[in-house]
Amino acid sequence: MRRYTALLAALLPLAAAAGPSEDAAARKKIEADRADTMRWLRSDPTSYLAAVKRVSFGDKAELVVGSDPACDLVLPGLEPRHLRVTAGADGFAVRALDAGAFFTVGKGTAPVREAGGGPTRLSAGRFHLRLSHQGYPAVIVFDPKSPRFKEYKGIPYFPIDLSRRVRARLVPDPKAETVALASSNSGDRRAQRVGWLEFTLGKTALRLAAHRLLEPGSGDDDVSVFFRDATTGKESYMVGRYVEPEKQGDGSYILDFNMAYNPACAYSGFYNCPIPPKENQLPVAVRAGERDPHYQH
Repeated sequence: MRRYTALLAALLPLAAAAGPSEDAAARKKIEADRADTMRWLRSDPTSYLAAVKRVSFGDKAELVVGSDPACDLVLPGLEPRHLRVTAGADGFAVRALDAGAFFTVGKGTAPVREAGGGPTRLSAGRFHLRLSHQGYPAVIVFDPKSPRFKEYKGIPYFPIDLSRRVRARLVPDPKAETVALASSNSGDRRAQRVGWLEFTLGKTALRLAAHRLLEPGSGDDDVSVFFRDATTGKESYMVGRYVEPEKQGDGSYILDFNMAYNPACAYSGFYNCPIPPKENQLPVAVRAGERDPHYQH
């Protein structure tokens, strides 16, 4: 408790030192992020609402995609056997099969017949395919004509509260322990507990475990915080929320709970989302960031 009291004393001047220009810039960033997110959700071809299907590899090493009913993933408008996706330990390999079949990888790229690498997005016909690994490889299909776009009702947010933007100190996990995080659409996912971010909200000293997912597509410096608080299951999504810590030049982190967001599974059942661990249950109400959007229940 004494350590937290000392941390509180150290952090209060930092919060007080934020000037009007810094506050205005932070508010502008939050407002822009919210507008962009709602625009994306409403109509983007890779929106959560555009997801129409998920096919897991299960015990298979590869999936064939095409219009032939015998394919593992059947999509209209493609060649009968359009492409084959092979899952490896570290990513995927994609190869066009029929002579007239091509696909594109990412945005603005030329059509190709072969590609490899980590988890990625590709397009074939009108469909976008997300190659999702996470130790449990699957293909998620996005359709720009998805009927779920009609369900769009925006995203409810708590009012912006800059007192919920705090500086945190990372206390490293001396063991850099590998832990198992439960997930919404698979077995447990492996993650490294990087350490604990210690901070204060109001006068309450708190800490949250920070994790790096140990799976293809996660970078060495990627750190995420999956948390629950006293609003979870009431005002905010029942599984919990995520917030991305922003590393500063002095080694500290900014935790802006105004940027806390719902996992993808709050909008679609086709995603596989980490579930916050028990140690990341905050005893306080964090009324900042995204509220429960009520798309799934």
